[in-house]
Amino acid sequence: MSTVTPTEIQRLVTAESLLENHPKQRCELIQGEIKLMSPAGSEHGAIVGRLTVRIGLCVEQGQLGHFFGAETGFIIERDPDTVRAPDVAFVSADRVTDGLPTQFFPGAPDLAVEVLSPGDTASEVQEKAEAWLNSGCREVWLIDPRRQSATRLTPAENSIVQRSVE
Repeated sequence: MSTVTPTEIQRLVTAESLLENHPKQRCELIQGEIKLMSPAGSEHGAIVGRLTVRIGLCVEQGQLGHFFGAETGFIIERDPDTVRAPDVAFVSADRVTDGLPTQFFPGAPDLAVEVLSPGDTASEVQEKAEAWLNSGCREVWLIDPRRQSATRLTPAENSIVQRSVE
């Protein structure tokens, strides 16, 4: 990790200031810097919608915890702050004992699902998956509509399981 100078610290955005002064555009906070993102396309949105419904039903029926739709912020790093927003997420019930915070969720979800967009590069996807796993996420799913595949990443096994989506 690079060293941040005192002048840079003054310019870096915190998770709290991002929430209070949110840009009118989709964004994530990466080590104190706002990264603007374009709106998702319709195919991407439809896939995210289907996954949210299916994961949500499973979570609710099993009373497993909480599921989150796209754009929910998770603070996965502090000083400088990083707030990522997966397309779908799950947090187990044992991690939310006092109710959900109104602010960004403190920590990584147990499951982060990322649906790849046409403009995503391999290095961007790898960086995002590694950020989730390094911050304590137990499982990351990468859904690739172009290849009609799903990749499951876990830190404990350091494994990748890929299969075609039917």
